[in-house]
Amino acid sequence: MSTPSSPDSGPRVERTPAGDDRPRLTCPDCGYIAYENPRIVVGSVPRLGARFLLCRRAIPPRVGYWTLPAGYLELHESTEDGARREAMEEANAALALDGLLAVYNLIHINQVQLIYRARLLDPAVAAGPESQAVGLFTWGEIPWDELAFPSVRWALEHERAAARTPVWLPAGNPEPPGGHGGPHDAG
Repeated sequence: MSTPSSPDSGPRVERTPAGDDRPRLTCPDCGYIAYENPRIVVGSVPRLGARFLLCRRAIPPRVGYWTLPAGYLELHESTEDGARREAMEEANAALALDGLLAVYNLIHINQVQLIYRARLLDPAVAAGPESQAVGLFTWGEIPWDELAFPSVRWALEHERAAARTPVWLPAGNPEPPGGHGGPHDAG
């Protein structure tokens, strides 16, 4: 049986551990260091011919906005398996992955997103518990003003570029206007 931790136990003192280069929460009693690392998001840009699969979010953040099937990578799961699982959970969509499309570094929200190119294996898709609806959209039908996050737009644009290229190397964050870096995405 465990007891709830109190403010005077566990990692509660911020200090830079020996051999490290940044402050971390540490436990002054036992020396435990609480490392915090970015979350890994995996997802895909599923296509069926010239149509793209999008999901209308049923969960925060951005409920009611359209996104790609994506979510947090689970422990003991490959990034490819995670991308396929997310498509199945959110859109009941079976996928064949066609390689890594992009790696987006969203340092302001401590995320790394790995997005795959994908083909739908069956056109019969349906909203899962995290989606209000799902849809297959041609490029001109994509609800651009209702996309949940900038990274959804990036991935769609990168997929369109990749489809016109015989060899595609994974893309990264688009260069912001002015080329100075900084936060680009809310998730």
